[in-house]
Amino acid sequence: MLKLRDSFFFLPILCFCFVFIVDGSVHEYNGEKFVGKGNAFVVHGGSEGIYSSFADPYNVTATIGDSYIRFEKVTFRRPKEAANFSSKAIQAVVFGVEDRDSIGGSAYGGQRAVCCTADLAKLGVCLEGEVIYRPSTENPNWPKVFGISFNGDDEVATLRSRSIKITKTGMYNLYFIHCDVNLKDLTVEGKTIWKNPNGYLPGRMAPLMNFYGFMSLAFVILGIFWFSQYARFWREIFPLQNCITLVITLGMLEMALWYFDYAEFNESGIRPVGITMWAVSFGTIKRTVSWIIILMVSMGYGVVRPTLGGLTSKVIMLGATFFLASEVLEVVENVGAVSDLSGKARLFLVLPVAILDAFFILWIFTSLSATLNKLQARRMTVKLDIYRKFTNALAVAVIVSVGWICYELYFKLNDVYNEQWQSAWIIPAFWQVLSFSLLCVICVLWAPSQNSMR
Repeated sequence: MLKLRDSFFFLPILCFCFVFIVDGSVHEYNGEKFVGKGNAFVVHGGSEGIYSSFADPYNVTATIGDSYIRFEKVTFRRPKEAANFSSKAIQAVVFGVEDRDSIGGSAYGGQRAVCCTADLAKLGVCLEGEVIYRPSTENPNWPKVFGISFNGDDEVATLRSRSIKITKTGMYNLYFIHCDVNLKDLTVEGKTIWKNPNGYLPGRMAPLMNFYGFMSLAFVILGIFWFSQYARFWREIFPLQNCITLVITLGMLEMALWYFDYAEFNESGIRPVGITMWAVSFGTIKRTVSWIIILMVSMGYGVVRPTLGGLTSKVIMLGATFFLASEVLEVVENVGAVSDLSGKARLFLVLPVAILDAFFILWIFTSLSATLNKLQARRMTVKLDIYRKFTNALAVAVIVSVGWICYELYFKLNDVYNEQWQSAWIIPAFWQVLSFSLLCVICVLWAPSQNSMR
């Protein structure tokens, strides 16, 4: 229901930057330019967690059911005015995260370089102008390095199509690298296809498909309970219960859409922008309505006051602002995302949502305190008991959220290279479970009954 993580996100946000997730299998390159990194020029081609193939590990061809990274029509293009010489090699480097130290080197303990320098070439450890790499200690056939050069006045150079079979589970990285300072404005086009044994969904994302399937079922069960009570006591329904019905409906739609988003992604390798956009929008609407409902309940709407009075416009304005900020953040984080490794949204998108969440929580607990005092003064014991249970549930949710944020911060600070990608799905899944649990508590406390109106 609520993503309470965001309520406290401002606490650790200045301490670290999130890693953006490329959720994809088909990585397309549309004229990306090489960027200078040290003495090399680099384009990041993708990073994904991949499970090992089920097939014979000595089979060198990628077949159906295998895990692989396939290069298709990867083309390098240089401007016509720069096409008057034969270039040094432009190389594709594929390596597991555990072999990251095997890329690059230094001469006599000096500054580390990716491209082979004259000093290193004299030592005979590499060829000048090419990427420095050493065979992996675990598998001498890795990392995979291959490339192509421009000949004469060629403007285009295309890598031969090939598949790299994955025989060991791990986080894999692809970089396109060249060491030729004369290759100005070089761009890369084409695509690579990354596949797991059970489909195209990246390893880090794969558990989420089953998780959202489970959450869809959980919302259906909750919906059956709620709608049966709603139909049974429809004459006793008051506005707050209509709002809860809306949240449950939005939750069902959101979970189902996320499941179909991942299922389609797993089947085709291309993330469906339309489904993702709908899932993001329904989720944002659900969180906005959830915050407003909890705030209205905390103010005693329908219990100690028949209307919100002059506060109505302020509540609507806060809700609208939260919706806009959250929608932008979620769209940037999810729509079109295609890999297992990238920072979440920028600070200027995260911070407004975190501040608004914090404001909601402050206003909610302030209002709850005032409402509890009024109920106690009027000796409305039944309503006071319900509100005390509601306050306790909110307090537990807040405490658990703070604890989980501390764990999330610890997890990310100790997993800089995404080596724990197989368990990373638990972090976003937890927030869904927590918000669903809070929604269940609210449904139990305010379930339609013959005494609802009273």
